[in-house]
Amino acid sequence: MLSSSPLAAFIATSKPDEARKFYEDVLGLSLLSDEQYAIVFDANGTTLRIQKAGKFTPQPFTALGWHVDDIETAMAELRANGVTFEQFPWMPEDSNGIMTFPEGARVAWFKDPDGNLLSLDQY
Repeated sequence: MLSSSPLAAFIATSKPDEARKFYEDVLGLSLLSDEQYAIVFDANGTTLRIQKAGKFTPQPFTALGWHVDDIETAMAELRANGVTFEQFPWMPEDSNGIMTFPEGARVAWFKDPDGNLLSLDQY
């Protein structure tokens, strides 16, 4: 039924000014509108609505992720914009922030200003 309908993604913020700057200036998404209840971006054809939620607790799992062709290059570009990548205790010490899974996926995680966990992945 919905297989031919475009997907919209949602995430919450308690810091709308910081979130807008982060998603627009640091991640490079195109701003569509800044409305009373949400900041809306075009994420390469997917609508991303950052809900102005007031106080909330970010979840401990990945909320949004991007598929990239070259994870090291994407990480270098984001690091140049001030992004810090997570190094979880279960990741190898020499991982440089990239977890390589047995199936071959390579994933790196970082957080937005609200602490929402975001990711890059390369297959």
